[in-house]
Amino acid sequence: MSSKILTVGLVQQACSADRGDNLATSIFGIRDLASHGAQLVLLQELHTSLYFCQTEDAHGFELAESIPGPTTEALGAVARELGIVIVASLFERRAPGLYHNTAVVLERDGSMAGMYRKMHIPDDPGYYEKYYFTPGDLGFTPIDTSVGRLGVMVCWDQWYPEAARLMALAGAELLLYPTAIGWNPGDEEDERQRQWEAWAIAQRAHAIANGVPVVVCNRVGFEPDPSGQTAGIQFWGTSFVAGHQGEWLSTAPADQPATLAVELDLGRSELIRRAWPYLRDRRIDAYPGLLQRYLDR
Repeated sequence: MSSKILTVGLVQQACSADRGDNLATSIFGIRDLASHGAQLVLLQELHTSLYFCQTEDAHGFELAESIPGPTTEALGAVARELGIVIVASLFERRAPGLYHNTAVVLERDGSMAGMYRKMHIPDDPGYYEKYYFTPGDLGFTPIDTSVGRLGVMVCWDQWYPEAARLMALAGAELLLYPTAIGWNPGDEEDERQRQWEAWAIAQRAHAIANGVPVVVCNRVGFEPDPSGQTAGIQFWGTSFVAGHQGEWLSTAPADQPATLAVELDLGRSELIRRAWPYLRDRRIDAYPGLLQRYLDR
């Protein structure tokens, strides 16, 4: 087994209404991680703004931008200066009236290696994303970069094992999830713990089932609901990196901004998949029901 060492970095931040400050905070974190050897840096979901999806407000569309555009230009310049790969998460204005929640991968030379448009779009109290985002149309296709083949997805995608599997089957060497998730401040402590554990277990299971590391970057801090209809969201941070067998490698705090730098050996997938050959033993002839919404009887 040959080693393939990669140091990944995460920037967990609290956001404000000032887009310039948010982007500056992201870039400050990127620089800090690069100084500690990070070759790949993941930013959280929609890191240049507050989480505007708490309400349905047409003014929210003013936050969207083209890709390529001002944020990819700024981050591309940073990637080129530092010689690292950056995964950013943006509100994409694709065409008049057509918007996506899009992750962009910027190469070491500042060019755009590829992008992923969020496929699973939630529509729940406090998370009214269907109002803003059209579901992605690029599929679950890994993005090839100088540091490896990246299986990039976004937030709500992290609950779907089918998505992680498709990325792994297409050769993704690690799975990355920019995220924005938190508690309703009115939730009891035991309910908060259940929600957080479900979130962490679901993603660690993707690592186990596919034999690849999982990298998750969440936002942190309280953001009020502008409409006053709900109690707002307490984003629970705890960005983390899990290894090929779902083991905890590093976790950020739940209540403050942080950066994490973690060394991974992508070459371990070969060893792990030899010992736990899930891909070998899949009964692909027996799963047609997975293409149905529900198996009515």
